[in-house]
Amino acid sequence: MPNQTAPFDVALVRSQLAGTRFADVRYVAQTGSTNTDAQLLLGQPAALGSTIVADYQSAGAGRKARRWFAPPGSALLFTALLPAPIDAATIWAVPFWIALGVAAGAERSCGVALDLVWPNDLHVGGRKIGGILSVARISGDDAWVGCGVGLNVRRPAGDPDLDALAPPPLFLDDLAAAAEREPLLVAILRAFDASLAELRDPAAVVARWEHRASLAGTIYRYRRDDDGVERDGVAQRIGPHGALILRDTSGERPIEMADVRVIGHTLAGGDAVRLD
Repeated sequence: MPNQTAPFDVALVRSQLAGTRFADVRYVAQTGSTNTDAQLLLGQPAALGSTIVADYQSAGAGRKARRWFAPPGSALLFTALLPAPIDAATIWAVPFWIALGVAAGAERSCGVALDLVWPNDLHVGGRKIGGILSVARISGDDAWVGCGVGLNVRRPAGDPDLDALAPPPLFLDDLAAAAEREPLLVAILRAFDASLAELRDPAAVVARWEHRASLAGTIYRYRRDDDGVERDGVAQRIGPHGALILRDTSGERPIEMADVRVIGHTLAGGDAVRLD
């Protein structure tokens, strides 16, 4: 499958990340999955702080092994390895931390405000624009973590596979003409570098994510894995170990393993604005 855009300028990115803990950026034109590549490096001292970025993934995956489809050169596809192991007991907070860093980088590099959606999605105006999937290697109390991100950046013209997707994906350059992968990655990795110490306090990370996501009052429709039944609930907070606490007709319930999507928001007077 031919590239739609120029190859990723890894030399430019490395030069702009010099002096940070994420300056070791490694580029491949095509791979199966940057997360799979990163998984092989976790725990290796020489790989700490490295980032694998690709123009195209032939086997990119999202949550529950769903395929992540991105035509060559159209998306920022990378996995960043944390520069040091973290406490294995706090690993559940990493996806929230990644989302905050990606949102900060997108706003800084191209002025687009991303919506954070539990558990690992990035939206704008109710349409998905990216996703997060972390990988880890745990040994005793230590966890070596890879932060996998896929973010649609440049819309390719006339791609029949892309045009056939429902719902249609959104791209950053639909919203900001200047959106480019290189400055976006630089801004995200700089945000990671600046906020790395926050991973020592997962409760603070989650509180910041809840605020940034305007979580309280968001209406989620969820389908539980155990019975397959769809239900609606109003988000209350993030619970222990990253569970989404929803309130529905039967009271509060933690959602840990379920298909979910945002369908609206409640207003101050208790009315709801539906998005679906």
